[in-house]
Amino acid sequence: MKHLVFLLLSLFATVATVRAQGVLTFDKEQHDFGSIPEGVMAAHEFRFKNTGNQPLIIANVQASCGCTTPDWTKTPILPGKSGMVKAVYSSAGRPGVFNKTVTVVSNATTPSTVLTIKGNVLNKEQMRSRLTPAQLAQSPRLTLDSNRHDFGKAEAGQTLTARFKVTNTGKQDLVLSAITSQCYCVGYKNVPSPIRPGETAVVELVYNQRRLGPQQEAVVITSNDLNGDAKLTLTADIVKDLNAGSMVKESGTSVPFK
Repeated sequence: MKHLVFLLLSLFATVATVRAQGVLTFDKEQHDFGSIPEGVMAAHEFRFKNTGNQPLIIANVQASCGCTTPDWTKTPILPGKSGMVKAVYSSAGRPGVFNKTVTVVSNATTPSTVLTIKGNVLNKEQMRSRLTPAQLAQSPRLTLDSNRHDFGKAEAGQTLTARFKVTNTGKQDLVLSAITSQCYCVGYKNVPSPIRPGETAVVELVYNQRRLGPQQEAVVITSNDLNGDAKLTLTADIVKDLNAGSMVKESGTSVPFK
């Protein structure tokens, strides 16, 4: 009899332990962006609630490809409280239909949940053909203060910084996305924030070139400006050793250039 009572108590304790767990309940597990212009960072927040009776912790969120960047609530979510999982899809250079997933791993009763984002990326020509002149006029507009920058003489492998003023002369927030160049040696120093209509921001580009001699790089900055991408040129004279190039002879003795 005692063994039976002990067995029943153990069973009840096990059931109670199983039931004492967080439950991850999403509002929805799939989002369709529809048609979006190439160059935008398409972002969606999946909202969820802990409908269990114990704190819920998201251990990790893994995207199915490098084109999708996840973010999520990092702090424990108490019973009855809400959190989010955010998926950001980079559409730059990826025209066409996409269907991507992010897998949420947590201590919930269901330890793994798969969320899906999908849509159709249209290049800017396709997007413009679908818009009326009035709709196109509402697009953000990227205007550069200059489309050239000369670094002058620089050492191979040195990281150089060029600053450009970008003004949004359009009607919606301007979002800068990918940078492309033939040398794959140009990028953002910091990811730019969206630029509001009528505002100007300083955008810093970093350049690192190891090829010696005069260099000229054609750079394209993509954005959600439907009128086209921004094009600029970076130039530099890359030398092996900048210090050696700055020595001159004075009275037969090499001294640093002043």
